[in-house]
Amino acid sequence: MSPINQKPTSATADVMAQYFHAAGIRHIFGLPGGQNIEFMEAARKQGLEFVLARREGTAALMADAAGQLTGLPGVCMSTLGPGSTNLVNGVANAFLDRSPMIAVSGQLGTRLESTFTHQRVDQLAIFTPISKWATKIGPDDAASVMRRALRLSVADRPGPVHITLNANYAKAEASDAHVQLPPMTASADWMRTVHTDGAAADPVKLLKKAKRPVVLVGMSAMRNGAAPQLKAFAERLGCPVVTSPKGKGTLSEDHPYFAGTVDMACNKVIWEFLSSADLILAVGFDGVELIKPWQLNVPVIHIDTVANTDQVYPAEIELIGPIGAILDALADGCEDSKAGGAKWPEPVIQAHRDAIKDLYYSGRQNGKLNPTDVVDAARAAFPRDTLITTDVGSHKLLIGQGWETYQPGGVLMSNGLSSMGFSLPGAITAAMLDRERKVVCFTGDGGMAMVHGELQLASEMGLGLVIVVFCDGSMNRIELKQMQLGYPSTGTKFKDTDLVGLAQAMGCDGERADTPKALEDVLARAHGLNRPLLVEAHIDPTQYEVQF
Repeated sequence: MSPINQKPTSATADVMAQYFHAAGIRHIFGLPGGQNIEFMEAARKQGLEFVLARREGTAALMADAAGQLTGLPGVCMSTLGPGSTNLVNGVANAFLDRSPMIAVSGQLGTRLESTFTHQRVDQLAIFTPISKWATKIGPDDAASVMRRALRLSVADRPGPVHITLNANYAKAEASDAHVQLPPMTASADWMRTVHTDGAAADPVKLLKKAKRPVVLVGMSAMRNGAAPQLKAFAERLGCPVVTSPKGKGTLSEDHPYFAGTVDMACNKVIWEFLSSADLILAVGFDGVELIKPWQLNVPVIHIDTVANTDQVYPAEIELIGPIGAILDALADGCEDSKAGGAKWPEPVIQAHRDAIKDLYYSGRQNGKLNPTDVVDAARAAFPRDTLITTDVGSHKLLIGQGWETYQPGGVLMSNGLSSMGFSLPGAITAAMLDRERKVVCFTGDGGMAMVHGELQLASEMGLGLVIVVFCDGSMNRIELKQMQLGYPSTGTKFKDTDLVGLAQAMGCDGERADTPKALEDVLARAHGLNRPLLVEAHIDPTQYEVQF
């Protein structure tokens, strides 16, 4: 590490802003408050852009998306009291979706903090359970706290750090002010093997012996840049690859060895396929990605940069280190066993893919706008490298299986926490960071109701993103569960909202579609936009009932 040339005499807020700038961070998402005026000014002087969200919770979701997309901590900010409590959902989302983040909340001055009650909440107690570290910062430890916060946030598994900044400390001269960045990458450059007592310790022998191995790849593999090695591994061994929802695109989904997405639509077919394997290689697969409990009785090799400490799934052998290098080493070790041909013939995998497709389209209603019609129309209308965000609900399960993703980082979703309201803030961040790339936000009418104020922000920023709202006037996932139990629909229905009118009031364009043809026509015009387009897609939910 080489020190960065900075003046050693700075206020605490200046030290914080200097560290963020030195780390390559250029945006802060949040809402202002009296307690963080000094921090905001320090950030402005460092050239950091303040993105004024309409609510602290959505600001945190924007920072979450920034962390996923850039690999650097997304930074969000709130004032004290209701500002910090509003941050909670977004910080928890980053915690369970393994997104690097630093959240900063103002606080009363230290003279009042222990006795004054107005707007005072115990921020350390609130954020400790949902962050990798919750701490305070002051003039005596400013640089030390920032170094640890940055390093801890990006280290595997990445996640949020919450920092409380007392009002009087923000402008106090820092005695600990030297700016020296820690390493800002998460990847390991060493490898070790651990195994269950009595288990065969040689993973290459296990892999050679296996007749039907399957790779289950997750978000850690994508985060650690292992996509090229995964593709080479699958092709060299003839091994199918099932992805987690947040691992979509790690292997292009038009590749002949791609075998579907776990825990989305068509889930039964995917789990039956996994249960037919005689060895599963869990490659960068995080147990938090599972929606349903692990029920397979198949040997597992865990391959990741961190040990399998969660034990959500059992693994007899753990290979801990750089994921891509481990895959290359395993493939090299099996080189002499390739004479027998691929582990899985491509026609067998294709038959499995056909079964997924048939099930995916089951329940379509002729003459109606089906949920799968919406996914297909958008996929056909936009380029291969389109980045999508999806909210939580029945539409997420269909998109998670049916949206073909061709490269890593093509899909953003909340999965670990599965928080409604993620999609629009995530799309705003994605479109802001790369204005040349097409960004499509998929959300339900329920999710849109939670965050629609951010449409105004997207308009003010001139973002040409497309927002497709699946409208059925229902909290469908809950309504379906009530129906399955024979209960009447209670607390799940709401009246239609004029989303076209809402979009226009927020400075966006809005159009309505009720049929596949109408939707295709709208999306065909959704190119070269200089402000957001909201598409109010009125779907027939019958397909959900058949699917789920």
